[in-house]
Amino acid sequence: MRKVFHSWLLGLIGIIGVILVPLVLFTEPSDPIADTPWEHVPKLAASVDHSDLFLQREFKTGQEVTQACVECHQDAAQQVMHTTHWTWQAEPVVVEGRSEPISIGKKNTINNFCIGIQGNWEGCSACHAGYGWENEAFDFRDQANVDCIVCHDQTQTYKKGKKGLPVEGVDLLEVAKSVGRPSRTNCGSCHFKGGGGNAVKHGDLDESLSFPEERLDVHMGRYQFVCVDCHKTRQHDISGRSISVSVDNKNQIFCTDCHKESLHKDERVSLHVDSVACQTCHIPTVAKKDATKTRWDWSQAGDANRPEDPHHYLKMKGSFVYEKQLEPSYLWFNGLAERYLLGDPIQPTEVTDINAPKGSISDPKAKIWPFKIHTAKQPYDVKYRHLLQPKTVGKDGYWSHYDWNEALSLGSSFAGIQYSGSFNFAETAMYWPQTHMVAPKEDALQCQDCHGENSRFDWEALGYIGDPIKWGIGDRRRALNKEEASYESSN
Repeated sequence: MRKVFHSWLLGLIGIIGVILVPLVLFTEPSDPIADTPWEHVPKLAASVDHSDLFLQREFKTGQEVTQACVECHQDAAQQVMHTTHWTWQAEPVVVEGRSEPISIGKKNTINNFCIGIQGNWEGCSACHAGYGWENEAFDFRDQANVDCIVCHDQTQTYKKGKKGLPVEGVDLLEVAKSVGRPSRTNCGSCHFKGGGGNAVKHGDLDESLSFPEERLDVHMGRYQFVCVDCHKTRQHDISGRSISVSVDNKNQIFCTDCHKESLHKDERVSLHVDSVACQTCHIPTVAKKDATKTRWDWSQAGDANRPEDPHHYLKMKGSFVYEKQLEPSYLWFNGLAERYLLGDPIQPTEVTDINAPKGSISDPKAKIWPFKIHTAKQPYDVKYRHLLQPKTVGKDGYWSHYDWNEALSLGSSFAGIQYSGSFNFAETAMYWPQTHMVAPKEDALQCQDCHGENSRFDWEALGYIGDPIKWGIGDRRRALNKEEASYESSN
C-alpha cells in the first residue's frame, strides 16, 4: 500500500511540475520591462539661420562655398578629410588568413554591381563628399575640395554630377543660405541610389524613406527620425559600418545603443535574443514600395537589338532581376565579414562570395540576421582566374565602344591586376545586412513565421538538426554555455 501511495505522490508531483514550470518560465509578467530609448536620442540645438550671412557673396563653384564655410567652421573640412566619406578607404585591420593588415574601402575594392571605381572615378565620384575627383591624381589634402553642402543643403535642389561637381543650374548662393542639419534626403542623395539608381543596392534603403509612413519604417515614419539620430556623429565622423566595404565592425551602431536587449513582455520571446538579431523579427520584408535589384548579369550587356527597360535590361549593363516586398535570407552573423580582394583567385565554376558574413551556430557572438543577397555574373580572367574590373565610364570605357577586351584591359591597368586578354563571366554573391525599414511591433514576425511547416528559415542550413521547437537547439546551447563559462572564469 505504501508503495502505491509513493508512486501516486511522485506522479502528482510530476504533473504539478509539468504544469508549473511552463507557467513560471513563460507566463507574461504583469508589467513590461522598462525601456527608455529617448534618453539616447541626441538632443540637438536648432541650426543657425544662414540666410543673412552671404548677402554680399556670389558663388561660382562649390569650392568657393567651402572656403566661405571654413571662415567660421575652421576645423570642419579637416575633420571631414579624416573620415571614410572622404577617403573611401578605412584604416588597416588585421584579417585572419591575410599575411598583413589590409586597408580597404570603395576606393580599392570591387563589388558585383558597377564593379569598381578605379578608372571610373569621374562617374562614381558623383557620390563622393568632394569636388573634382576625376583620376588617380585627385588631391585628398586640399580642403577646398570638401563638399559641405551635399550633406547640409536644405533646398533639396542641390545635385552632384560627374567628378562630384554641382550640376549646371544649381543656385549655390541659395543652397549655401539654406544649410542645416542633414536630412534623410541629404544622406539618401547617395545612399538611396548606390549601384546606379534608386533601390538598386541595399534593399532597405531607397527613396521611399525620404518621407515614409510608419508601416514603412517606424522610426522615420512615426517618430520622424533622420539618419544622424541613429548614426551619431562626432567631428563629422558618422557612425555606422557596411560589410560591402568593411570587414570589421569598428564604429558600428546597434539597436541596443537605445533599446534594452531583453524588453519583451513574453519570456518566450526574450529567450531568443542570444541567437536572433532584433532585425530578424522586426524587419519581415524590405523593398516595401520600390523594388530592389537581386540579380545582375553583365554577360548579357551590349545587345543593341534587345528591348530596353531599366528593371529588366539595359545595353550598357546587361540583364537584371528586381524584387519587391522581398523576404530576407537568414544567416549567422557576428558583425565581421570575409572580403574578396583584387587579385584573389576564384574557382570559376563556383559562386565567389564578395563579402561573406562571418558566424556560425557554434559562434556565441553570432546571431541569425536578415540579409539581401545579390547575385551577379561578372568578368574574370580565364588564365589568372581572378575577377576583373572593367573601365566603363569615359573615354574608351565599355559604354563608349562596347568592347569588353578594351574595357577590361584599361580597367585592369588602373586596378593594378593582371589581364591575360582572355575573359569569361563567373557567378558572384554579395551580402547586405538589413537594418532599416523597421516595422511597427504589431507587424513583427510571429512564432509561426519561423517555426512549423511554413517556416521562412532553412534550419538545417543554419546548422540545426531541424526546427528547434521540435529538435532542440543542441550545438547552439553548447556554444552559449561555453561562452557563459568563459565569461564567469574571467570575472
